[in-house]
Amino acid sequence: MRVVILGARGFVARALADALSAAHVPVRAISRHEIDLLNGDAVERLAAAIGPDDTVVMPAALTPDRGRDVATLMKNLKMAETVCQALTRAACAHLVYVSSDAVYPNSPDPITEETPCSPTDLYALMHTAREQMLGHVARERGLPYCILRPCAIYGASDTHNSYGPNRFVRTAMAEQKIRLFGAGEEERDHIYIDDVVTVIIHAVRQRTTGIVNVVTGSAMSFRAIADLVGARVGGRVAIESAARTGPVTHRHFNPARLRQVAPDIAMTSFDDGIARIIETMRTSAV
Repeated sequence: MRVVILGARGFVARALADALSAAHVPVRAISRHEIDLLNGDAVERLAAAIGPDDTVVMPAALTPDRGRDVATLMKNLKMAETVCQALTRAACAHLVYVSSDAVYPNSPDPITEETPCSPTDLYALMHTAREQMLGHVARERGLPYCILRPCAIYGASDTHNSYGPNRFVRTAMAEQKIRLFGAGEEERDHIYIDDVVTVIIHAVRQRTTGIVNVVTGSAMSFRAIADLVGARVGGRVAIESAARTGPVTHRHFNPARLRQVAPDIAMTSFDDGIARIIETMRTSAV
């Protein structure tokens, strides 16, 4: 078995490639510098790179920090179109798409895999569309197909700097302050990058099919996260409040499906995950 990873320089892809290599699993990590999924020759080149026994994992996407506009949406859809066309020419053994929990609506009820998709912005619409595009080709080609929908991922190598643990640690270490929207009441589920990788590898090895939410099942408020980060960083970290730009919403998950398909996976505690980020950042700064 070999794993072909698309978007090799992305946050999830790099961590996945490193973990697979450490486990002595053959990996072909393809970055846009090797095959740019937006280029006209990408279909033929990608088809030539995929073998019939390969598992293809696609976490490649332009994230919201790269743009939230229609142009970014269309680039992301073009990337998926390239993969779809390549898979019509070169079948693989298993297809895994790394999507996002953004496809779900904000709801007071715990979210499960049966919760209908209800995209509220172009990023969520992109993932919803790409899930369907790849699923269409998988059905036509008879390919086992798995959709993984992780909640917010945190880890030292993240480059998105989105609101939450990654940004809080960086500003706490660099500026001795953390800025919250309002009082930080919103509750969200966050998952450590190593746990996401563990779930992906499990899905690859078991040739999992269907939809799996990659979540911990435990949500924390942003204020609680800020307090934990401040205590871990040490010193006098000020927690500031900025004007809220939207209503307070919470998001909770029922992780029953994940526990069913991967019962032996133990999630990293949030405290341990934050401690690892801080240690990594401090070590790299020396």
